[in-house]
Amino acid sequence: MKNRYSVSLLFVATLSLSACSSKKVEPATNAGFLRDYSVLKEHSTPSGQTALSWVSPALKRGRYKQVYIAPSRFYPDVAPTERIPQGTLYTVTAYYDAALRYELGKVVQLSSKPGPDTLTVRPAITRVAASTQSLRYYEWLPVTLVAAGVSTAAGIRDQDSEITTEVSFEDGATGEVVAQVMRKGTGIPLDDDKQVMTAANVKSVLDGWASDLRESYVKGYR
Repeated sequence: MKNRYSVSLLFVATLSLSACSSKKVEPATNAGFLRDYSVLKEHSTPSGQTALSWVSPALKRGRYKQVYIAPSRFYPDVAPTERIPQGTLYTVTAYYDAALRYELGKVVQLSSKPGPDTLTVRPAITRVAASTQSLRYYEWLPVTLVAAGVSTAAGIRDQDSEITTEVSFEDGATGEVVAQVMRKGTGIPLDDDKQVMTAANVKSVLDGWASDLRESYVKGYR
């Protein structure tokens, strides 16, 4: 019986470890916004984060002289909830748009519409959620594991603010997809499962995505 109990605890701890380390965007989590997920490969971003991305081998540096940033959207459509109200959804997309314009505006001329010699950036937010944080390593110990389980069931554990984006980069004249990216981020945690998520919880994530996009544009497209 003792060995069986020990094996059970080890099994739970192993699952917890897997959950803690699983911070990458997996292809299986795609929302259907991008045209082709099969070409995505894991790459490091300029800030050292992980993303799934693809750039057409036919894309040449200097091809585009300006960038059109399409308004970001939720895909699929997201219905507001008590935890994530309509005001939060609106502010998140508005802030994402502003961050992209601010960062890309530093290095390239922004256009008000698609057209020749223009790269269209079409961003979508494909997931926004609050999920219970995974167990820390010290919570795998037998004495603390039960207490951690109780706090999870009672809803008093911190909640991660999770957000995912998919971005399509298209030729402004032809609509041809020349690059794609998927990214996942975790923002400022919520105190419990009752606290309302606001755009402030994920602003740092959106800022990071926009900054990485600027750096990637300078290295790959300009």
